[in-house]
Amino acid sequence: MAQARVKARSSRRESVFGERFAVFAEALLTGVWIAVACLGVVTYPAAFAAGARHLQRRTRHEDGGWREFVSDFRTAVRGGWVVGLAGWAAAAAVWVDVLAARAGIPGGPFVGAVGILALIGLVVALLRAAAVWTPGASWRALLADAGRRTVLDPAGSFLIVGGLGVVALSAAFIAPLAVPVLGAIAAAAVAVEERYRQR
Repeated sequence: MAQARVKARSSRRESVFGERFAVFAEALLTGVWIAVACLGVVTYPAAFAAGARHLQRRTRHEDGGWREFVSDFRTAVRGGWVVGLAGWAAAAAVWVDVLAARAGIPGGPFVGAVGILALIGLVVALLRAAAVWTPGASWRALLADAGRRTVLDPAGSFLIVGGLGVVALSAAFIAPLAVPVLGAIAAAAVAVEERYRQR
């Protein structure tokens, strides 16, 4: 009897470990899909939205694979490409601020630091918006809500920043590692949003 209980507990632990490892492996595969979908340059918001939807399906034990990812991506890219274009414009503006700071313009270092912090905040808000995207949702409304959550939930926002740091370090050490780790960022955004929703 006692031996059967120990065996049951052990198999439960193994199944929990197996489930978690499967989700991690799925996140890495999703990172590759996200990287491929980002090749359109302005398609990165849609890529992360499709990746987040795929990971949500996986954690809910729903069917879904590459076809569902592509379908979500096509739907998300309809309005998402404008968000992607705006993101590149914001990055270019921050780059100009950084160049001004390096050129020694008075107040340049302060403006450069504020610009970099604002860009990080925008990236976090974008990832949080992508994590809750659903077909038919307005990117403008999603980003406005995500911006509020970014400020109201600093702990969750810092978790996403940590994920971005992992991607940066992975790319610095072994560039190809940054590709699958993109899925880990999407998974982190999904987890942060779920945590916020439950609170």
